[in-house]
Amino acid sequence: MDLEELVQSIRACRICRDAPEGLALPHEPRPVIQVSKTARLLIAGQAPGTRVHESGRPFTDPSGDRLRDWLGIDKDVFYDDARVAIVPMGFCFPGQDKRGSDLPPRPECARHWRHKLLKRLPAVELVLVIGQYAQAWHLGSLRKSTLTETVFHWREAFSVLDPPVIALPHPSWRNNTWLTNNPWFERDVLPVLKLQVERLVAEDSN
Repeated sequence: MDLEELVQSIRACRICRDAPEGLALPHEPRPVIQVSKTARLLIAGQAPGTRVHESGRPFTDPSGDRLRDWLGIDKDVFYDDARVAIVPMGFCFPGQDKRGSDLPPRPECARHWRHKLLKRLPAVELVLVIGQYAQAWHLGSLRKSTLTETVFHWREAFSVLDPPVIALPHPSWRNNTWLTNNPWFERDVLPVLKLQVERLVAEDSN
């Protein structure tokens, strides 16, 4: 199965609805994914939220605006699948708990699709892992006991893993306090991140 066939299968996937691990997805699946064989930058996030579920396009919310600012790129580059792949841990909006918070990514997605998909992205030179579920999957033993420690020690995964990985906090407004309490992130991490992204998404890079 080539990448195009695999993506078609993912977009038609109903495992979490028809053969779930635990409770079924409470709504119709709408997998959200952006990939191509030429993308050199891979963004590994958590799962779509309500706005992304409605739009069918990744990061079409204020979190996306902040993420693009962190990366130093505009929407045209961000949504160019020839340059940027976006593969969340869960492809569908997982629903919300009683407090209105998004539930964790569905486990079926990663177990059934993730290895198959990542094998078919040969050009990826940098992986950005956003949130604890993506960090647990991609960092393994390099993940620290807290998100702050994991992001602070980003150089370890960047220098050891192939392709290199950079851990990021989620760009949600819910992390405004974290950003205020950890000014080193914007001071030390973002300049390096922007330089790496600029190199990878340059139009003549392929």
